Amino acid sequence: MTIKITGTGSALPEKTVTNFDMAKLVDTSDEWIRERTGISERRISTKDTVSSLAARACTRALEMAGRDAADVDLILVATCSPELLLPCCACQVQSDIGAKKAVAFDLNAACSGFLFALNTAYAYLQTGLYKNALIVGSEVLSKLIDWTDRSICVLFGDGAGAAFIEASETDEICENGRKVGIEGMVMGSDGTKGMTLSCAERGLANPYVEQTEKVNPYIYMDGQEVYKFATRQVPACIKDALDAANLTVDDIDLFVLHQANVRIIESVAKRLKADISKFPVNLERVGNMSSATIPVLLDELNRDGKLKKGDRLVLSGFGAGLTYGASVLIWGEQN
Repeated sequence: MTIKITGTGSALPEKTVTNFDMAKLVDTSDEWIRERTGISERRISTKDTVSSLAARACTRALEMAGRDAADVDLILVATCSPELLLPCCACQVQSDIGAKKAVAFDLNAACSGFLFALNTAYAYLQTGLYKNALIVGSEVLSKLIDWTDRSICVLFGDGAGAAFIEASETDEICENGRKVGIEGMVMGSDGTKGMTLSCAERGLANPYVEQTEKVNPYIYMDGQEVYKFATRQVPACIKDALDAANLTVDDIDLFVLHQANVRIIESVAKRLKADISKFPVNLERVGNMSSATIPVLLDELNRDGKLKKGDRLVLSGFGAGLTYGASVLIWGEQN
């Protein structure tokens, strides 16, 4: 069975916040941020919600695929920043786009979320339970950030990216002999390191509990530990995914990685002994959008004509949990 991405879409807030704007808020500079992260600006929501961004990205993915929302079987929203605990964001998206027959639920694996959603949808489609799925990573991280903490607030942005995937009983062979679809995947978690990147929800509160501590509602990150984890674990899981598909680094045309920090991407390329030109980046314009980074970059590459039928891609990410994963897939042209 062939699993094919037939449409991609993305949505970003209108407001752009540059490093010079950040320097007016905290003790930092454009040079300091660029040197340490590779980021020069990010999009910040002034009215968009996680669900509204997700719905716009999904609509664009469906338009590219030439499909109607009424035909969608499954909606998976990867997010760690929903406005509501109930109902889930995926059900809000279902309502917004009119996907009346779709099964809809959320998935939270932080920055690895889109990748986990892709692999989850792939498993559903492989079983034949559903024929297609909308998967989207959407975040409004700006509401989870302490805007007085320069180590955190300069990193993150808001946005959403989506992909529509379809199953086909007939294998699709490209001119280069490659078969469209997913060739290998790896997912993993290390909960023992979970508190190195965290954000608290409401604490225990009921008539039988004495309130003694005030919960910090903002993102906390031990940057050095996260950096060490990412630069070690991402290349390791990519190699595992390649081994599962009997492939090597040289077989890959593009590595579409989570856009957290340009230094991490460069380190991964170095450890894999891969050409850095195979690692596209857009974080300088959008920052770290958690689960949205991979699908937004994928949509940009797709719409810019930088993905060709038969290209072999690696999608890989890491995030809070700590979570990590990689998927190897052959790109098919959209309808």
